[in-house]
Amino acid sequence: MYFNMHPIFALKLYTRMHLLPTFDKNLETVIFFALAISAFVQLIYTLFIYRKLAFLKKKSGLSDHDLPPVTIIIAARNEADNLFENLPFILEQHYPQFEVIVINHQSVDDSSHLLNAYTQQYPNLRVIEVNRNQHLRPGKKLPITLGIKGAKYDHLLLTDADCRPASNNWLRSMSSHFIPGKEIVLGYGPYNKKKGFINRLIRFDTAWIAMNYFSMALSRLPYMGVGRNLAYSKDLFNEVHGFKSHYALPSGDDDLFIQEAAKMNNYAVNIDSSSFCYSDAAETWSSWARQKSRHYSTANRYNVIKKTLLGIYPFTLLILLVSFVTLMLNIEFRWLSLAVFSFVLVMKWWIQGRCLVKLGEKRFVLYLPFWDIFYTLLIPVLFLTAEKKRPNKW
Repeated sequence: MYFNMHPIFALKLYTRMHLLPTFDKNLETVIFFALAISAFVQLIYTLFIYRKLAFLKKKSGLSDHDLPPVTIIIAARNEADNLFENLPFILEQHYPQFEVIVINHQSVDDSSHLLNAYTQQYPNLRVIEVNRNQHLRPGKKLPITLGIKGAKYDHLLLTDADCRPASNNWLRSMSSHFIPGKEIVLGYGPYNKKKGFINRLIRFDTAWIAMNYFSMALSRLPYMGVGRNLAYSKDLFNEVHGFKSHYALPSGDDDLFIQEAAKMNNYAVNIDSSSFCYSDAAETWSSWARQKSRHYSTANRYNVIKKTLLGIYPFTLLILLVSFVTLMLNIEFRWLSLAVFSFVLVMKWWIQGRCLVKLGEKRFVLYLPFWDIFYTLLIPVLFLTAEKKRPNKW
């Protein structure tokens, strides 16, 4: 039926009958190509980065008789209540040989009395007191450095006073990844589940960040860990001169340090649930915003490649959403746009959902597309707001 028609008219009729749009030089075509390109980028991230974590298989680590002695380091400031609640769980880990060093950093509460009492009960606990001094910089870098210098053992495991290990095998699980050639172990620090939207948002934020830094590390692009569950060797710390290059910043002990120290595949990823280290999330929007501000204060120190890789995903997702909604108003592009968007949605739902399950956050899987969209819209607002302030407190 097409042979007696003008070629252009026949092509338009053919595409309309087959639910395909006509790609003319118009705004709708430009928007569709924006949708297609952003969908392609989203698939690249999903299939080549997040897939690494989604299908990560558990590998055997060191056997019990090969486990190295470890020093656990906790920097604490006015943490008497948290130390009382959580420190015994750390001191009573099932592990052949380890010590715990608590750096009591300028505390004015009852931390000193509590720690002195604990040293009488636990011979593997040591305390380093840092007296109050207005000239000392805020942040954990000084106390962590003091703890590392005073550590008896070469292998170090860092956590916070408000953290409680998921099991008595936390130390064993983290240390078992110190196989030959591995000097860094990236762990996971989720938040305890409580009622309320803020708690759900913070837990999703934490899981999403972990999904990113684990997936990027597995793709040989490590850029951060979390200071409440991070292990590395003293030799590596000294090799990169500790926190010297970013000591002036209150933050950076977990991301900027990793960017300097992680190289040549000298790191391991640990998502064993027994290695998780839980803490309580912020309970108000303002306290969470301040916490995010501290994290964002190091963003300008990231190199261009890491900034670009971390920014492309939310940027292209935003383009994908805007172009999809726009094209839904155009009947000619509607069905093809819906097919492209649906395919990307299903692939992301499947693979990123598997990532969340591995991180013990399967409750987010059902509504993952909605969390993904909401989070993508929220984070730029938080980032731009955080840039207006420079955090100066720990």
